Amino acid sequence: MIVPAVAEKKLVYTVTIPIRWGDMDAMGHVNNTVYFRYMEQARIEWLTMMGCLPDEKGNGPVIVNAYCTFKRALKYPGQVEVCTFIGAAGRSSIETIQEMRSVGDGYALYAEGGAKVVWVDPKTEKSAPLPEAIRQKIQELKAAAKPKRVAV
Repeated sequence: MIVPAVAEKKLVYTVTIPIRWGDMDAMGHVNNTVYFRYMEQARIEWLTMMGCLPDEKGNGPVIVNAYCTFKRALKYPGQVEVCTFIGAAGRSSIETIQEMRSVGDGYALYAEGGAKVVWVDPKTEKSAPLPEAIRQKIQELKAAAKPKRVAV
């Protein structure tokens, strides 16, 4: 997988998620699919905070590409901090970039990944322009000094 090049990224949201016993696999570390769940949780919380829920026409965000590069194995017990960054918004999309860091290991980087979020019209199954209100919120976040931090 080739990681998308992002010239400019802005930290917009951070959440701390507890690592659960059931997140581990037979090898004794967090299963690779769970890293995608951690990123999904952070991304959904950020999208909800932004008001990026389907509109009255049913248009809303979908993921068209997701990726993850595993650096080190997360293990139970612990907590993972997921930092969500955004790149430049396109006509109908926004690139999200995420870093997963171990809270108990000095916030060392354990994985990085992301997803391309596209605003879609479900009737035509084609991309639709990002609503102006969402585009405005993205610009405000990019101009803001500090992202919101949340602990789950």
